[in-house]
Amino acid sequence: MTIRVGIVGATGYAGEALFDILLRHPSAAITGVYSRSGDRRAFSELFPRFKGRTGVICSPLDVKKIVNDSDAVFLSLPHTVSMELVPHLVKAGKKVIDLSADYRLRDPAVYRRFYKIKHKDAGNIKRAVYGLPELYRAKIKTAGLIANPGCYPTAAILALFPLLALGAAEHSPLIIDAKSGASGAGKNPSGDMMFSEVHDDFRAYKVNCHQHAPEITQELTRVSGKKTGVIFVPHLLPLTRGILETIYLRSLPGQKRSTGSLVTLYKKFYKTEPFVRIKDAGSFPRLKETAGTNFCDIGIQADGADIIVISAIDNLIKGAAGQAVQNFNIMYGFPETTALL
Repeated sequence: MTIRVGIVGATGYAGEALFDILLRHPSAAITGVYSRSGDRRAFSELFPRFKGRTGVICSPLDVKKIVNDSDAVFLSLPHTVSMELVPHLVKAGKKVIDLSADYRLRDPAVYRRFYKIKHKDAGNIKRAVYGLPELYRAKIKTAGLIANPGCYPTAAILALFPLLALGAAEHSPLIIDAKSGASGAGKNPSGDMMFSEVHDDFRAYKVNCHQHAPEITQELTRVSGKKTGVIFVPHLLPLTRGILETIYLRSLPGQKRSTGSLVTLYKKFYKTEPFVRIKDAGSFPRLKETAGTNFCDIGIQADGADIIVISAIDNLIKGAAGQAVQNFNIMYGFPETTALL
C-alpha cells in the first residue's frame, strides 16, 4: 500500500525534515509540496541536498490541488494558520497531521489567551487526537486529525509520564528548566534570532509564560488525574537544534526514592517503546546523542525526597517531523519505526 502525501509549509525547518524522512519511507509517495510564499520551484533547487533524489516541484498553496493529490496531509505551518485549512481537508476525508499548536489545546479560551487570536475551527478541536504515541497510540490508530505535540512538551511529558501516571511523585509543583536550539523558533527573521545575537550567548525567554506551558499542564493533568502546577522556563541555546530539559519534583510525603529504583521503574514503564531510551543510573542525556534521531533519552537522579529527571530530544525530529511520521505510521498500520531508524 502506497499513501499519497502532501506537505504544506515544506520550506520551513520542520517541513524540510519531513520531506527528508518521507522521501525514505517505502510506503509514502510525496505527491505535492506547498509553500505560502507562492514560489513554484523545484524542491531540490530550494534545498540542493535533494538534487538527484527528487523531481518534486514546490507549488503555491492550493487547497483544491492538495485535496486532489493527497491521501494524507502534513501541515507544517505557523501557529494560527493551520485552522484555515484543516476544515477543508477534514471535510474532504483526508487524514491530517498538524505540526502547529492549533489543535493541541482543548480549551479555545486558553488558545486565545496564549496565541492572541480567537480559534476559527473550535469544532475540530474535539475530534483532534494529541499525537504523543507513548500516551495515545490506541486513539491515534483511528484518528483522522492529529495535533502533533510541541517540542518542549514532548520532552517534558515523556520525562514525567511514568512518575505521574503511577502516582509515584508529587504532581505539583513541577519545575521545568528547558533549553532549545535556535531552529525551534522557525525561519522567522526576527532580530533577536540573528546569528550575531544568538552566537556566544545564552538567555531565558518567555519566563513562565511560554505558549507550551498550558500544553504541558493539560497533558500532565490528564496523566495524573490531578491539576498539575508547572513552572516552565525556556532558554535559547547558541545551537541549531536540540532540546534538553532538567525537571525537578518531589517524592510523595513519607516516601524516599533511590536512583536505582526509579531507573528500574522507567525502564519497565517504557520497555516496549521504540523511541524512548532510559539511561543507566549515573548517566544522563546529551544533545549529541539524540541529534538527527527520533529518540527521547531520559536520565533520573533521586536524593531522598528530591527527584531530578533529565530528557533530551531533537526538536525537529521527535519534537516535530519525526513524531509526525511516527503518527503517520500508526494511523496507516505501518511498523512504527518505518523511515525513522
